[in-house]
Amino acid sequence: MTDKRGSGPSPVDVHVGSRIRLRRTLLGMSQERLGDALGLTFQQVQKYERGTNRVSASRLYELTHVLDVPVSFFFDGLEGATAPRGLAAGGNFAQAQQLFGGLSDGMGMPGSELTLFSRREAVELVRLYYQITDPAVRRRVLNLIRTMVPAE
Repeated sequence: MTDKRGSGPSPVDVHVGSRIRLRRTLLGMSQERLGDALGLTFQQVQKYERGTNRVSASRLYELTHVLDVPVSFFFDGLEGATAPRGLAAGGNFAQAQQLFGGLSDGMGMPGSELTLFSRREAVELVRLYYQITDPAVRRRVLNLIRTMVPAE
């Protein structure tokens, strides 16, 4: 029983790839450095991030260690529209986890905030912010930004 899909990458593969790219960029890691850690070329990492190549279970397991995230991180935010038939009707693991107090995503953020982190300037801002070693200076920077945001 083979399920032939149209040409192009699966939406799940694209989603997993985008999560790999998100975490890699949040860590300030290059594709080459990630590839070295996994024993891959940067071109292979690019293919994973685009969803062109599927990530095997063993490679996903390696990625959890290199990127320091749980396996669920790669699937967080994936909509039920792409879930297999058996899971769609009876709920899925992520829903059950949420019912029992688990986080809805690996970073503890709602989907709208995760979309925000797909922007390069947001990732760069967060990375630069945490490079400020003095907590008092970081707090002042945060307060400065708050004063620049229009009141709701």
